[in-house]
Order: sequence, then C-alpha cells, then structure tokens
Amino acid sequence: MAERRRDTGDGRGAGETGAPRPGEALERAWNGLVATARRTVSDGLVVGTSGNVSVRVGDTVLVTPTGVPYDRLTPEDICGVSLDGRRVLGSLVPTSELPMHLAVYRSTDARAVVHTHAVHATAVSTLVTELPLVHYMSAALGGPVRVASYATYGTEKLAENMLRALRDRTACLLQNHGTLAHGAILDQAYDRTAQLEWMCRVWLTASSVPGLTPTLLTEDQVAQAGERLKGYGQP
Repeated sequence: MAERRRDTGDGRGAGETGAPRPGEALERAWNGLVATARRTVSDGLVVGTSGNVSVRVGDTVLVTPTGVPYDRLTPEDICGVSLDGRRVLGSLVPTSELPMHLAVYRSTDARAVVHTHAVHATAVSTLVTELPLVHYMSAALGGPVRVASYATYGTEKLAENMLRALRDRTACLLQNHGTLAHGAILDQAYDRTAQLEWMCRVWLTASSVPGLTPTLLTEDQVAQAGERLKGYGQP
C-alpha cells in the first residue's frame, strides 16, 4: 500500500509521523549550512573562501566545497561525503579541511562543525598554549580553551592535534591557523565560534594596556559559572 501523506502546512507534505523525507532533510541542512557559511564572512570571521562549515545528516556529512565563494553556492551545489570521506552527493570537491570535520564526527556526537580564521583567535593561537581564563564563558566551551599544535592544513596530523585539544571541549584554537567549534546544531557551533573569538578579543585588548595585567578567573570559578549556565535560557 502506498504511504499516506498529509499536509504539513508548509506545502511540502510528510508521512504519517510528520518526519521530513530524506531528501528534504538534506535540502534543509544544506540551506542552513550555506547560510551559516555566509554568516562567517559577513561577521568577519573569515576572508574569501577561508574557513569551512559542515553538518551531519545521518551518516552523510554535508560540507562546504573547496575554493567556492559562499555567496555563489546554490541548492544544486550540494556537497556531501560519507564518514570515511567518500563523495556521495554533488560534483564539487569538498573542503581541504575535510579530515578535521570527519575526525570530529567520528569521535564525538557533534552534528555540526564550524572552522574559521577569525583574526583575534588566530592572533591568540600564536601567543599561548591555552586561552587565559579572562571570562566565565569559557565554561560554555567545556573549560579552558586549548591550542592545537601546528600542522599543515588539510592533513591527518592537524586533525589528530585538533582532537587532542578538543578533549572534553567543544572548541579549540589551531596554532597559527584559526578556530574550530562543534555543536548539536549549526547555530550552536556558530555561537561557540563567535564566543571564542570574542573572548580572544577581550584578552588581547586587556593585555595591551601598558603596565597592567588582566585579572584571570580560576578553574573553580569557571566551573561554578558552568553549573549556572546549564539552566540559562528558556525551558
């Protein structure tokens, strides 16, 4: 018997459960990915085609293609790979940083990843091995943000270094390179990216005042803030 369909109110229709069809879920995810990628440019977190964004839908990872300006991406440019890196959707070549994205998905329950070359975060990555605890929002990223040791972009070595820095964290800095953050959805991964860049900017600004040293929080203070953050926002 053919599956019965009903009107969902948005002109698309769905099965009895109301769940989106596989192709529809991929389309929605791709549109969200493109919007997020464009936001990294408009918010000044990347320049040109630097940085990349991905989102996981089942066992398929949608990812920005390499070398294509985000404002030129269309629904027909969908780019998807399997968890082992095989291209399964589209004809464009995936981002050169695919090893980092796949490493996150294989090692965590993340569903979205945002990688940027944000100015202040990249500057901090050249100065320290861990972002000083200048603000309690470090707790939102799991604690003190580590800096992954430098390795050539797009390599498995960089992916390995990143995973070490990400242990028990949802974001890290990449030495002389940029940032990487992940989340359950694209908005969360992007928000963590923006928060990290903001904290780096705060620390650099405070550190630039001659004769003064920024007051830092202790790990206990950050942990206490983290407990309070668990109840932040609307139920």
